[in-house]
Amino acid sequence: MTRDAIPYSDAELFWIHDNARRPRHEAHAEFVYLWDRPDVSLVNFNALCKRKGWLTGRTGCFEKGQTPANKGRKMPYNANSARTQFKKGNRPHTWRGAGHERVCAKDGYVIMLVAEPNPWTGADTRPVLKHRYLWEQANGPVPEGMRLKCLDGDKTNCDPSNWEAVPLALAPRLNGRFGRGYDSAPTELKPTIFATAKLEHAAREVARKRRETKG
Repeated sequence: MTRDAIPYSDAELFWIHDNARRPRHEAHAEFVYLWDRPDVSLVNFNALCKRKGWLTGRTGCFEKGQTPANKGRKMPYNANSARTQFKKGNRPHTWRGAGHERVCAKDGYVIMLVAEPNPWTGADTRPVLKHRYLWEQANGPVPEGMRLKCLDGDKTNCDPSNWEAVPLALAPRLNGRFGRGYDSAPTELKPTIFATAKLEHAAREVARKRRETKG
């Protein structure tokens, strides 16, 4: 039996490639949280990197016991470079503090910086998907096997009331190859499409459990 390939968006593939030199377990954990992809296991993540030829045996980290080539050496003073060096307390022009937001150009989700320690870099802030962060603040963690679905089709509307936790298997019934084009459907049709998809999913689950019971 052939398993269906796990789909990845261009933005997700770009992120994985951009973080390919990090330790796999670390990059995978951040990917699952940031992109809301609990369906991608560490095994799936490793397999994708192997197929793409990314991180072929290298982690980009110092091996245990390895001594940096410049250890103990002091940079010689240079008046020209000293003028452009950051002074203590200075921040680069690209620095963004907590509350800064940007919209992902590919997927349209809002990514926000929050004032919480970044477990992967040790920074004082970390990036989160704004809609998921606000939803979890109001409702608690997204249940296992579920994902958040935007109800009005506007992914920049991050109000928790605009998002609903749905089973992962329900998403293809809304959009996907055999879905009903929920995101692009007229506003007045969205509730009907959503309700129909829920009924179909529920019926499928009942049938599946019956087969398992008989088996």
